[in-house]
Amino acid sequence: METKWLEDFVSLAETRSFSRSAQLRHVTQPAFSRRIQALEAWAGTDLVDRSSYPTRLTPAGETLYAQSLEMLQALQSTRAMLRGHSAAGQDVIEFAVPHTLAFTFFPAWVSSLREKFGPIKSRLIALNVHDAVMRLVEGGCDIFIGYHHASQPFQLDADRYEMVTLGEEVLSPYCKADSNGEPMFKLPGRAGQPLPYLGYAPGAYLGRVTDLILKESSTAIHLDRVYETDMAEGLKVMAMEGHGVAFLPYSAVKKELRSRRLVSAAPPEMKGLEMAMDVRAYREKPVGKEAPKGTAQALWTYLATHSGVK
Repeated sequence: METKWLEDFVSLAETRSFSRSAQLRHVTQPAFSRRIQALEAWAGTDLVDRSSYPTRLTPAGETLYAQSLEMLQALQSTRAMLRGHSAAGQDVIEFAVPHTLAFTFFPAWVSSLREKFGPIKSRLIALNVHDAVMRLVEGGCDIFIGYHHASQPFQLDADRYEMVTLGEEVLSPYCKADSNGEPMFKLPGRAGQPLPYLGYAPGAYLGRVTDLILKESSTAIHLDRVYETDMAEGLKVMAMEGHGVAFLPYSAVKKELRSRRLVSAAPPEMKGLEMAMDVRAYREKPVGKEAPKGTAQALWTYLATHSGVK
């Protein structure tokens, strides 16, 4: 039995909705249902009355719900005590950050903090977007930093989490320059001769934003996907080697643009082939007896003061 099953079950008991709980737990509804079924298999009895709507718990489910609250609270308290054994660790702020931001935005952002807020001790946990969000949800970090676009919001409950905006990022198409400094591949391409396209793997956050750019383009874009990965840094390297066009965050390519190792693949007359995104920080709202680390709280207060908290 996994503790996340209990957290899923508590969410279901409180929302009385499989779909809503799946959103809050950042999993698909089928996956969420399988986890509840796995918990029922472990318990050896039905915990949910599926014949009613809204969802109701069975008597066994009501019993497990009460026990789950106590067990999860006990685990949280134990974790807090264990963390308290390491005084040095109290000064370290743990950040969960998607790979692209970990390579590009985060180092420069920490440098700016050193000048304005003061030096901080940090631990960077670089993950894909989904796993970075889950780090926050499961209490495995102090702060999650990620991209935000209105078309691709994170389903984080505003009653449980708070957010500050740290900056803006722009996603645009780039490619290698030829010997004359011109793009090797010029958008939009032609139906009979599509341009080689370096794309994000299915499900990648930046891939979904790129798909939106292409969908909303007023000009038909002709691309032939020849390579994919879920990391922008991987696409950038392939683009610099001349393998095709890649949509990349500006912060990831600004040095290469200055040195002309990469250039825009969109001619000046083509508008709309870029998308602005926020870079946001999220944390769980402090509740109960487990107060946030002093340094993490001080940093959040500074960010909220200078960025605007929501």
